[in-house]
Amino acid sequence: MFTVLILCTGNSCRSQMAEVLLNHDLAGQVKAISAGTQIQSKVAEGAIAALRLAGLETAGLYPKNVDVFLETPIDLVITVCDNAQETCPVFPRSVPKLHLPFHDPHGESLDSFIRVRDEIRACLVPAVRSALKLEA
Repeated sequence: MFTVLILCTGNSCRSQMAEVLLNHDLAGQVKAISAGTQIQSKVAEGAIAALRLAGLETAGLYPKNVDVFLETPIDLVITVCDNAQETCPVFPRSVPKLHLPFHDPHGESLDSFIRVRDEIRACLVPAVRSALKLEA
């Protein structure tokens, strides 16, 4: 099983949705974890609501600092915002990286969170499949 780290600035929205979507859509092939470079205090309510509307589990989600994963064996790092790409830490061993930026829906309507959730599912899941050479 591959470990994929999704990295964002606050780890409160896009990276959290990506973690849940990857763990659901690529279950058994990928273990997704998410983290931030400057974490927020909690996961955005809009992100939780958008995931629940898709029938996805949100229990146990909380923002995590990327530092807690520096020693974790990671197979792929995905940055989902430009700031995280610029401040992505150096891992103890070389790790392949992808940059797939998504709009930040913070402070916007639930429809915006749902749109970003669907974009993440449509773009990120196939990109991870391709990068890790997983079967569809």
